[in-house]
Amino acid sequence: MKKKVLAIIAFAATAFGYSQNNPLELWYSKPASQWEETLPLGNGRLGMTPDSGINTEKVVLNDITLWSGSPQDANNYEASKYLPQIRQLLLQGKNKEAEELINQNFVCKGPGSGSGDGANVQFGCYQVLGNLTLNFDYKHDMQVSNYRRSLDISTATATARFDMGGITYTREYLTSFDDDVAIIKLTASKKGALNFSVGLDRPECFETYNEDNSIAMKGQLNNGIDGKGMRYKVRVRAQLTDGKLTGANRELRIEGATEVILFISAGTDFKDQDFEKTVDKLLANAMKKKFAKQKENHIKNFQKLFSRVSVNLGGNTKQNLPTNERLDAYMKNPDADNALAVLFYQYGRYLGICSTRVGLLPPNLQGLWAPQIQTPWNGDYHLDVNIQMNLWSMETANLGELNLPLVDLMAGMVPYGEKTAKAYYNAEGWVAHVITNVWGFTEPGESASWGIAKAGSGWMCNNLWQHYQYTNDKKYLKEIYPIIKGSAQFYNSMLMKDPESGWLVTSPSVSPENSFKMPDGSGDAHVCMGPTIDNQIVRELFNNVITASEVLGVDATLRAELQQKLKELPPPGVVGLDGRVMEWLKPYGEPDPQHRHISHLYGLYPASLITPEVTPDLAEAAKKTLEVRGDDGPSWSIAYKQLFWARLKDGNRAYKLLKTILRPTLATGINYGAGGGVYPNLLSAGPPFQIDGNFGAAAGIGEMFIQSHAGFIELLPAIPDAWATEGTIKGLKAQGGFTVNFAWKDGKITSYEIRSEKKQPVTVKVNGELKQLTSKPL
Repeated sequence: MKKKVLAIIAFAATAFGYSQNNPLELWYSKPASQWEETLPLGNGRLGMTPDSGINTEKVVLNDITLWSGSPQDANNYEASKYLPQIRQLLLQGKNKEAEELINQNFVCKGPGSGSGDGANVQFGCYQVLGNLTLNFDYKHDMQVSNYRRSLDISTATATARFDMGGITYTREYLTSFDDDVAIIKLTASKKGALNFSVGLDRPECFETYNEDNSIAMKGQLNNGIDGKGMRYKVRVRAQLTDGKLTGANRELRIEGATEVILFISAGTDFKDQDFEKTVDKLLANAMKKKFAKQKENHIKNFQKLFSRVSVNLGGNTKQNLPTNERLDAYMKNPDADNALAVLFYQYGRYLGICSTRVGLLPPNLQGLWAPQIQTPWNGDYHLDVNIQMNLWSMETANLGELNLPLVDLMAGMVPYGEKTAKAYYNAEGWVAHVITNVWGFTEPGESASWGIAKAGSGWMCNNLWQHYQYTNDKKYLKEIYPIIKGSAQFYNSMLMKDPESGWLVTSPSVSPENSFKMPDGSGDAHVCMGPTIDNQIVRELFNNVITASEVLGVDATLRAELQQKLKELPPPGVVGLDGRVMEWLKPYGEPDPQHRHISHLYGLYPASLITPEVTPDLAEAAKKTLEVRGDDGPSWSIAYKQLFWARLKDGNRAYKLLKTILRPTLATGINYGAGGGVYPNLLSAGPPFQIDGNFGAAAGIGEMFIQSHAGFIELLPAIPDAWATEGTIKGLKAQGGFTVNFAWKDGKITSYEIRSEKKQPVTVKVNGELKQLTSKPL
């Protein structure tokens, strides 16, 4: 019998990319009753979440650069004197004594991050920019019907519409990818029916005033020293069709209008000392354009990124249900709504585009959406999984340039990290521990139990390296090389030999946020030597720096030194007597076997040190590790497990995790255990809101569709039964600079094509068979 020949076909694209068969819309039949039901809009700098209330509307405004706090030096320059004693205690098995010594002499000086409550200390906090409030006076019957509010993530626009008193009221919202302002357009179907006031405020540090028939708000946040921290300004102007505009008493008053367009411009003095002029200039430029043109340009610019990828899984959709009801229906019968998984994946891409921008900052714990002054955990950058997870989906999702803001953030951290490396370890290079901010914080956290994890800087280097792997851009590699080299130099100079195993390990350290039982059965010890995640990160980083030095033709001496050190590092994983990957060098007991962190599987994802093809024994041990860890947790932890199972090629288990993360909740209290999910607006709930669950799940779905970390591109490596019937995917990226389109039916690829900037050889695994091809030019 002749072998079936797969068609390698061309996939048609729209003007800006690929079209999506399923509607990509979130919609609701009533206003948001809490912030977690509002609809997030953003253009990478400005954020806006309207609740679309009827009598009163509250629109929360954000600017990704608005932080309290200021640069500080919280290094303890006496710390390195205690390093030999700490290490000796660990060698003697006196981990708790070592931890006590660290708490006394080896953490940051002062309040540090304020233990996650740092709005008024020097560490600072990402904060809400302000609240725009609209108070309506309808002057007629107040019976509301046909209410509908929605967010179209394919155009980055939101709409609210309802009927009242025989009049249809419509509101349109966008954060412009054109003129970099936020815009709200309000219309009434009856002439002169719009009557409302516009106000601006925030919980603290603000002054509101009228200025030239506009309303403005400005202020200065607390820097943790003298109160003179970051400055900001927001200004709102209105354009009316019909009616009268009055600016007085710190508000705008609109009477008898048929159409009103509100233009909202904002900025901070983060890298812009002339920010007030910038705010006014952006506002003036935006108001020169008609709304239709502004919206057209906004959609066009947004879709240059968003429309690079389309995903269709066939099957049924419950799009006819409001999104909150759709989530409830999905819990009862998820296989009846494959389109929800598509929506959630594309929502992850949407949130990425909306919450970061080349030249600015990476998305923080909140993305860029926060309604508070004191955001949870300061809304900062956590370096022990969270900031990395925020960016994991970007490369495969054809949004690789959105990884570049992390390069800028890390470059700013290096000088601070060099001081920290010397102060605590008397080491070369640079290091960052568990948390950072826009001010370059690299010191250990204020408690040894979590604060001395030193995987953070090396872990972020993985994100930087991934972008090189997906682009083969040597100019970019040259740019990041000093950063990854400095990180490798740190680990290289501070590793010590464990006399029991003979391996070179980090000391002291912790496995992020987890504890263990001592051999005598006592628990709650944290500090150790050579946790598995450190060993994996050091191994991966050394290999990457070796490769980079070869490609760039530099640092032959350092390369040779790292190559020698690689021979003395622990293996990518050690399997314990219970068949699981060990989290620590020693087989410590676990007080919490289902702990939310699974750091010792870093080698499985995001690294490629553990693969079913090359290290099958470790892959099996990873499965057993995950079985014991369980499938529940905060949303980001569920997403991480989804990624692990996808890498292990178990599509049904990965799908089970995706279904778990899509369970609805309204809870907002801080949760460290089971119970993560999503809010009605599909934002990830730890709870509280943390955007890493959205990005992690999007990365997980991407890994279910395509993998390219093992030296070849594999199509549908972890396709679940629920998605196997049919599907088409266009525009995903693979390592090596490839763009991949493919279709399938009954779990088998039926057509595919691989493209790249230049023709080049590529190995593709299709329906279990490796094929050697030459890519087509883009």
